[in-house]
Amino acid sequence: MQVEKLEKTVPEVVQKLEKVKGGETLAAELSWCWVSFQNDQNPIGVIQKGEEAIALFKEAREKNSKAVSKKLIESFEKALS
Repeated sequence: MQVEKLEKTVPEVVQKLEKVKGGETLAAELSWCWVSFQNDQNPIGVIQKGEEAIALFKEAREKNSKAVSKKLIESFEKALS
């Protein structure tokens, strides 16, 4: 997990999740997990919710390729790995 990249990517991901249908709750959960990670350095929640976000983004891209940018998905995947 690359914390520096996540610091840049997580706010973008949360913002995009709020716009994607069905992502509002996940946006709040990911945001909470990110703040929690910053306090306790336990990445489990960020990784889990991040993977859920990526799955939702890929699903949204299948329906509409312009819904979520490929670059955002790829950079988030890299940051989580």
